[in-house]
Amino acid sequence: MSRKKRGSCNHVVMSYYSDMTTLDQKTLIPMEAMKRAASCLKTLAHPCRLRMVELLLQEGERTVGQLAEACGIPSHMASEHLGTMRDRGFLCSERRGRSVFYSIEEEGLADILRCVRKRFGGMES
Repeated sequence: MSRKKRGSCNHVVMSYYSDMTTLDQKTLIPMEAMKRAASCLKTLAHPCRLRMVELLLQEGERTVGQLAEACGIPSHMASEHLGTMRDRGFLCSERRGRSVFYSIEEEGLADILRCVRKRFGGMES
């Protein structure tokens, strides 16, 4: 396993800010918003949750059982993950008979998954 040297991502940070003429407090995202963003990102910081989001983005609505099977986890664990993401406003759910169907509520998830795919999509385990 090879490791990247420290600071190897600096070019990404610099390119992000290169379009800004001046970097001052007016152009920075307020710290309170950053705290909310960090909290939301923590919600997604689990491989099964990211896989569920990816599946829902690609295939549309799915049941708890379908998502559990796709992730290789028991239904009760999938249900907990999905409930957490629903409570944070990322997903919505609809009960139909004995099944609960989940779908994407937060459109910004597509951008987050694009970032994950771009950065990690070609990596091998």
